[in-house]
Amino acid sequence: MNKMLVRGLVAAALSIGCAAQASASTPSSKPEPKLVVVISVDQFSANLYAQHRAEFTGGMKTLSEGIVYPNGYQSHAFTETCPGHSTLLTGKHPNKTGISANDWYDKATGKTVYCLADPSVVLADDPKGRSVSPANLMATTYGDWLKDVSPQSRVFGVSGKDRGAITMSGHKADGQFWFQPGFGFTTYVRQGQTAEERLKPVAAFNAQMAADLSKHPFVWDYDAKLGPAAKRCRALEADYETGGRKWRAALPIPAATSPADKLRDLYASPYTDQVTLELARRLRETYDLGDGPQVDLLAISLSATDFVGHRYGTRGPEMCDQLARLDDRLGVFLKSLDKVKGGVLVVLAADHGGADFAERLAGEGYDYGRVERKSWLAKLNAAVRGDLGLSWDPLLADSGIDELYVLGADKKPLPAADQARITAAALARLNRDPLVAGAFDSNALLTMEPAPANASPEELSLAERLRRSVYPGRVGDIVVAFRPDRVPSSPGPTYVSTHGSAWDYDRRVPILFWWKGATPHERILPLDTVDIAPTIAAVTGVKPPADIDGVCRPLVYGQGC
Repeated sequence: MNKMLVRGLVAAALSIGCAAQASASTPSSKPEPKLVVVISVDQFSANLYAQHRAEFTGGMKTLSEGIVYPNGYQSHAFTETCPGHSTLLTGKHPNKTGISANDWYDKATGKTVYCLADPSVVLADDPKGRSVSPANLMATTYGDWLKDVSPQSRVFGVSGKDRGAITMSGHKADGQFWFQPGFGFTTYVRQGQTAEERLKPVAAFNAQMAADLSKHPFVWDYDAKLGPAAKRCRALEADYETGGRKWRAALPIPAATSPADKLRDLYASPYTDQVTLELARRLRETYDLGDGPQVDLLAISLSATDFVGHRYGTRGPEMCDQLARLDDRLGVFLKSLDKVKGGVLVVLAADHGGADFAERLAGEGYDYGRVERKSWLAKLNAAVRGDLGLSWDPLLADSGIDELYVLGADKKPLPAADQARITAAALARLNRDPLVAGAFDSNALLTMEPAPANASPEELSLAERLRRSVYPGRVGDIVVAFRPDRVPSSPGPTYVSTHGSAWDYDRRVPILFWWKGATPHERILPLDTVDIAPTIAAVTGVKPPADIDGVCRPLVYGQGC
């Protein structure tokens, strides 16, 4: 390595170390918020934060001048959107929130269940659409705790996804809204309510957004207003081949030809975060959040980084531009909080991380590859059939091959003895598979002795990570962790990368706390996302339930919670 570069890196490290040491000994004002803003940047891994941190000039730079945990953790194994969001403000792992995955298979009905499915409600924008509510969330959130002690407190959740808005704001929120391209922001409607009533807080915003899009359709190209960022992102353009499809990573993206594709492209672009933050600001101002004597909560889930990561990967020009725009828009949003009459505490984290797509990593010399789901499962089923002399395929993978369900020929549950025999045979095969790091009987995980309460999230065994993900009746009979360099996902025209593994590239996320008067402080040891809710609760004088997994971490150096 170039000697001057080495010297520069060493100097930078020493500078950061000295700054952290100085800040640790400098008194910091204690946060006394009347408004708590919790932001999830979906699929914002610790690696992605570290890669772009020096480039941030807006909101991300501001938040990085607070209390920074660069090594936060979603410490469970199934690092998907719904379970990850469920940890952020409940203080509990998915094995207690009940949100074990984005979807699970109901063996009794033979149907897939979406994590927030609730047939007792309807969507405000489409009574025939997939109905959702907090009903499946088996834990309460910080917003619920707040409401219990302060009924006048107001709680809102806003996101690009229903599972971002609902799981963060909980059961008693005053409003939960998510973006539905072609309509605007929507919510759910219970019996006895009307869609007009439920949409009242966002009706004017939706109308304005539709009018603005009609006059000025969003075109995703490099944003010249961001100066050096556009040049930096353009330099990442390159050609790739994934799943037999040759494509160029570059902006602008090719123009869609159908109305459905146009809406899909709008959704999977920086526009989603832009309007989510704009609505969050509008709700803050309309309902005077933070201006009264009570504490209010605004939970914001920014989904575009996840959409972009899935469709284009995490290290191309698309993600570069997405993060530059996010940094800029987040800066505008934080500036708007200057109007809040009370103090403001802002927390930023992520529902999970994510790795780049396998083909780009392989092209860089890493031993990365994919596991083709259908052929892998067919091979496993054939082997188990042969071992036990079965006439049917006993293993079903409903949404992903990391969870396997053991079923009879009629696709119904088996007697306990047959279930155990097939499970044992499948586990024997799986744990000899060179693509598999470990496979476990979920029933054994449910009764497994948990890791000590003070166990570091970065040192947990694979079994413990999986244990934190399993919830009775909402998990496969067998859970599988593939090797870190093997991705159980096939690429498609709009999907090249994924997440959901038990490995650190999917588990590690930044966790940032910021308020005016905070002394910058870098904390290098891990923080679990379940620690966020009890930390906020302590700051605002709210007592969390006794059975949470997280613990309070003092925000001011040298002071307790």
